[in-house]
Amino acid sequence: MQLRPSRILRQLRANRFVSTMKLNLTDPRIAEIVGISGIDALWLCQEHVPGDWVNLEHAIRAARLHDVDTLVRVAKGSYSDYIRPFEAGATGIVVPHVESEAEAKKIVEWTRFHPIGKRALDGGNTDGAYCMVPMKDYIENSNTEKILLFQIESPEGLEQVEKIAAVPGFDGFLFGPGDFSHRIGKAGDLTCEEVTTARLRVAKAAKAHGKFMMVSGLYVPFDQLAAEGHMVFNLGSDVGAMSTWCKQRLELMAGKTPAAMAHPSPYV
Repeated sequence: MQLRPSRILRQLRANRFVSTMKLNLTDPRIAEIVGISGIDALWLCQEHVPGDWVNLEHAIRAARLHDVDTLVRVAKGSYSDYIRPFEAGATGIVVPHVESEAEAKKIVEWTRFHPIGKRALDGGNTDGAYCMVPMKDYIENSNTEKILLFQIESPEGLEQVEKIAAVPGFDGFLFGPGDFSHRIGKAGDLTCEEVTTARLRVAKAAKAHGKFMMVSGLYVPFDQLAAEGHMVFNLGSDVGAMSTWCKQRLELMAGKTPAAMAHPSPYV
């Protein structure tokens, strides 16, 4: 039996852009719908979304049915919070608010197996095919096909980003413009000079140390982000898509009244 390789890494190794969609809703059928549509990966969230581990595992499984990767933004916390998504079959995790070289090294140590880190072995879960693959294959797949992303979203993290980028054992950065803008007193101003400068600095550090860049959304033009070195593009969210669709449908009715139609309402 062969363990599943990462679709994201397969795309990046072929020098192709990667598409993702963020899911705030916890119904695994939404994960399957997005997967069927052709998106490369799903961004699932345990930091801000009140989902439980069982629904998370169902969403991961639904995505995997269609060869779709899953990136789980973990709750900021302990070793167990970071490895459970992997054991549930997730392709990768996004660790929010990483702010120091020491923290980056600790996360790598927790989430990578020897010789890269010190993660404890199990193998009896989804990621290890329930003990039905050789242990060496499980370890190799976990260390080479599982993704570790660090989110830089504070002035403190930005000041350490070059040192963080130099830490071996993780794959890329996700810059957080929302929290960064909030932390500098310009909440929501995602294109102000300070936020733009921070994003470019993170991208430069990533490139210098062979890490890839993921972008949280198209808040600046796609071509500009691509020129900066971004390779993984989050194209939107389920809640954003639903609200946009509802507004568009309502616009079809805007300004129209039954009196203007051939068959007015019998309730008038």
